[in-house]
Amino acid sequence: MTIKRRGPGDGKARFRRYASLGVVLGALCSCVGGATPPPARVAAVTPRTVAQPQRPVANPPVAIPEYNPRSTPSPALVTIIQSLGRNFKGHVGIAVRRVDADWTVAWNGTQLFPQQSVSKLWVAMTLLDAVDRGKVSLSEAAIVRREDMTLFHQPLASLIGASGYKTTLSDLMTRAMTQSDNTANDMLLRRAGGPEAVRGFLARRFVSNVRFGPGERLLQSTTAGLSWNPSYSQGRNFYTARANLPKSVREKALDAYLADPMDGAAPSSVVMALAKLKRGEMLSPASTRLLLTTMGQAKTGPQRIKGGVPAGWSYVHKTGTGQELAPRSTGYNDIGIMTAPDGTSYAVAVFIGSTTVPIPVRWELMQSVAKAVAANHDKR
Repeated sequence: MTIKRRGPGDGKARFRRYASLGVVLGALCSCVGGATPPPARVAAVTPRTVAQPQRPVANPPVAIPEYNPRSTPSPALVTIIQSLGRNFKGHVGIAVRRVDADWTVAWNGTQLFPQQSVSKLWVAMTLLDAVDRGKVSLSEAAIVRREDMTLFHQPLASLIGASGYKTTLSDLMTRAMTQSDNTANDMLLRRAGGPEAVRGFLARRFVSNVRFGPGERLLQSTTAGLSWNPSYSQGRNFYTARANLPKSVREKALDAYLADPMDGAAPSSVVMALAKLKRGEMLSPASTRLLLTTMGQAKTGPQRIKGGVPAGWSYVHKTGTGQELAPRSTGYNDIGIMTAPDGTSYAVAVFIGSTTVPIPVRWELMQSVAKAVAANHDKR
């Protein structure tokens, strides 16, 4: 490596170059910002002597709520519920109501949808109201005979022997609410005083836009386009009679039912009634606890709304399922009360009046409603 040594004239040359550079810089400064400050003054200004502005001590951030969850729902919840309803391929009604608040989020919330077995809830309430008034006792004995049978889902039928099935009203209510047994429910309905008694109870509790139909036998036979015959309760007789009808007759009957369901209910009205039940405004404290506990033991619909309820939350409910006429399914429902770990409860209802989508897609809708409620729960 070669090292270049400086000659004796190099220093003078560098000095002359720096001097020339200084003249140029000075001229530039005079053009832009005025004359260059005296060197002594510049040297006196150091970072240690410059006064730094004092920043005020910030107060702790104050949370300014965008809404009061006791009077206004989460805007995100509103958006999600409406999006779910709008994008579902079928006629659907959705409603969510916070029990300790005064708001309801809904899609088609005031339209009437077929309840199907959701209406068993009103029968149980009417019976328990009679218990509260001392008119009925749940320990009262009951005998279910062959002629008491109805149709469709009735697990109780296998227990009816030659002399009937001996049980109690308490057992029948449990079977109706947890297994959705149609025969058990019809037995309770007759003991409670029939459809008029249920309608009267709902009226006294100021529950509007909730109809109660004529009972399982007449409801299902009319929906199918048939006139009720007692033989339909035995074996497959109902299915055979229905299958023998021209499809046009069935379609006309089903269309009429969906257009004006005799057991129709508005989702917003249903969640209002559920909220009143949870607050103890429908029944006595003892009957309220019993009914909610029984609803929590329901075996039906584990993949409906319940399938979307997160860990740590609880859900008590009643499902309903209507008749099918390919490619349509009708009355695919679930209503209930979701309760958060902090004790806040929400009444929820999803009514699928009619649709052609498969069951897993219906589950997805219902579970999405539950997930939206939990995700937008405001603890305030």
